[in-house]
Amino acid sequence: MLTPAEKAFFADARPWGFILFARNVETPAQVRALTTALREAVGRDEAPILVDQEGGRVQRLRPPHWPAYPSARAYAALGRPEIARLGARLMAHDLAAVGVDADCLPVLDVPAPDGHEVIGDRAYAETPDEVAVLGRAAAEGLIAGGVLPMLKHIPGHGRARADSHQALPVVEAPWDELDGWDFAPFRALSDMPMAMTAHVVYAAIDPRRPATLSSTVIRRAVRKAIGFDGLLMSDDISMGALSGGFRERAETARAAGCDVVLHCNGDMGEMQAVAAGAGVLSGQAQRRAGAALARRPRTPEPFDVAEGRARFAAAFGGRLAA
Repeated sequence: MLTPAEKAFFADARPWGFILFARNVETPAQVRALTTALREAVGRDEAPILVDQEGGRVQRLRPPHWPAYPSARAYAALGRPEIARLGARLMAHDLAAVGVDADCLPVLDVPAPDGHEVIGDRAYAETPDEVAVLGRAAAEGLIAGGVLPMLKHIPGHGRARADSHQALPVVEAPWDELDGWDFAPFRALSDMPMAMTAHVVYAAIDPRRPATLSSTVIRRAVRKAIGFDGLLMSDDISMGALSGGFRERAETARAAGCDVVLHCNGDMGEMQAVAAGAGVLSGQAQRRAGAALARRPRTPEPFDVAEGRARFAAAFGGRLAA
């Protein structure tokens, strides 16, 4: 549960929302109590609570209390987008039951042959069209279950040759290639409520700053070329791709056009600096935040969970935990 120091900090800083990691997850009852406590700390029942629940390598809620889900790439092998939707609908059921109402999914990156394996099988496929079809199926499955999707990593991490958790990748591809390939899945899903930035330098757009910190990339690529007008969240600003103090990172991300800033490691000193740099949610950022939350359906679509799990397992030959 929350420590007294965390409760006091959240009550004072009043973050827009929260994100959970494996270190925060024990049992369904414990996660439900935690999400309730987090919302109570900020005095807002609508405060969003996020998690990275992709399946495969990136899944914070795991067995024995939650099913194991396949990686995104497994759906391409089936050639059945409806199963990608079903998988996301099942994950939404799991998440909503414990008070989590946003999932950092779908991954819309199109992996390049020489790209770093940090994306790898987290990508749905190797072409923009396939990624867009399967990504939309997953996004719609989440929404049907009352969970908001978060597109990532806009405007595209697939060409990066470094893991942005550790270092700053630089992509040298020209604008036309980026626009016609990397941006395409994000453009196809630009109607979705939220997206997360890539800590990647696109030399053809801004050779100095990664997308998260670049007003040029956000304005020219994210908002204009892709046409995304939803809530734009930074990727975790404690990642190794970024440098400088945490207040400076948060200030620069907000100034560049990120509506909200994501910080993930739970370090109190860093959180305090990030909160100071991120400032108050207002103006267009506040409008986008409100519009994103308004996309959550009041009531999830009718769903037979047991039948859905059985159908999902059968699609994979019964090899998956159901």
